[in-house]
Amino acid sequence: MHLLAATPGGVSDGSEAIDLGQNPGDVVILSAADSELASFSDAYREMGDGVASLRLANLLNLGHNMSVDLYVESVISGAKLVIVRLLGGRGYWPYGIEQIAAECFRNKTPLALLPGDDQPDAELATLSTLDSEACHRLWQYCVHGGPANARQFLNFAISLLDTDVEWLEPQPLLRGGLYLKSADGTGLDSLRAGWIDGQPTAALVFYRALVQ
Repeated sequence: MHLLAATPGGVSDGSEAIDLGQNPGDVVILSAADSELASFSDAYREMGDGVASLRLANLLNLGHNMSVDLYVESVISGAKLVIVRLLGGRGYWPYGIEQIAAECFRNKTPLALLPGDDQPDAELATLSTLDSEACHRLWQYCVHGGPANARQFLNFAISLLDTDVEWLEPQPLLRGGLYLKSADGTGLDSLRAGWIDGQPTAALVFYRALVQ
C-alpha cells in the first residue's frame, strides 16, 4: 500500500492512505470543521507552556482505512482523552469510530463522541466512555462557539486529566446580530459610537463561523 505524507492545509479525498505525522498527545481532538480546529489551536497557544499536550486533526484526512489504522496506532493509543466531533453521526465515519472506540476501550481512555451540529445523537452518546455530563458540556462549548468557549473547552478538557485547571461553563454566542470586536455590546448604539459624522458607512454580512 502506497502511503502519502499529509500536506499542510490540504484535505484528503480518502482514495490514498496518508500519514498525518503526529506523535501522541494528552488530548486528541478530531473534527471536520477547519474553523473549529483553528479556534482550538489559537486558544491553546494562548495557554502558554506547562499545560497538557494537544493534537488536532481534520478527520476528513482519515477517510482511508489505513490512515485510520495508522493514526490510531501512532496517536490515539497514547492519548489520555479523545474527543471526536462528528457531523452525520456514526454512519458518516463508521470505520474511524469503530477503531477509535475499540482502542479507547482497550486502554481505558475516556472518549467523547460529540454531534457536529446542535442536535443530540443517542448512538454517539452510547459509544462515548466519558460521562454524559462532561460530554454534554464539551458539546455545548462547540455548539455556542467563539474564542471564549474554545478556551474554556480546552480548560475543561484538561481538567478531566486530574489537572488543577479552572474552567467556566459554556457561554451563548449570538446566532445573528451586530458585531464590533472593541465594543462592550452588540447593539446599534455601540456601533454608532465609532462612526464619523458625514463619512460613508458600509455594512458587511459574514458567517458566524468567522467570529470563532
